[in-house]
Order: sequence, then structure tokens, then C-alpha cells
Amino acid sequence: MNKRVTIEMPDEMHRLLTEHAAQAGAETDAYMLDVLEQHLEDLNDIAAAEGAMERIRNGEPTYTLEEVKLRLGLDN
Repeated sequence: MNKRVTIEMPDEMHRLLTEHAAQAGAETDAYMLDVLEQHLEDLNDIAAAEGAMERIRNGEPTYTLEEVKLRLGLDN
């Protein structure tokens, strides 16, 4: 189920949003949805990277790609 969200933004921001949407060949609403989705994905990626860095700082072992391939039997 989709939800409708209404936001207020400064005129300049709306102008930029409209221009970027037009350059991308998209309707403003669809473009805004894509921008928000990408931002949420970026936040998720950042959180995952920060979690990995914390595990590394705490001394959890890391493995090279070659080590992983060897352990999984993919070293052909």
C-alpha cells in the first residue's frame, strides 16, 4: 500500500528539484521518490560499513578474497 506525503520546501529547492527531474526525463514526483529511495539505500550502506569498521576495530578477523574463495572451494 502506498502512502501520500506532503512536504513544504523553499522555492529554490523546488526549482532545482524540477530542473533535475526534467534533465532526467522524469516527472517531479517520480524523481523525488527515486532521490529519497537512493538516500535511504545510502544510509543503509553507511550503517553497514560503520558496523563492519566497528567489528574490525574490535579485533574480529578479516579475510582476503583469495582466502574466502579457498575456504568455499571456489579457487579453480
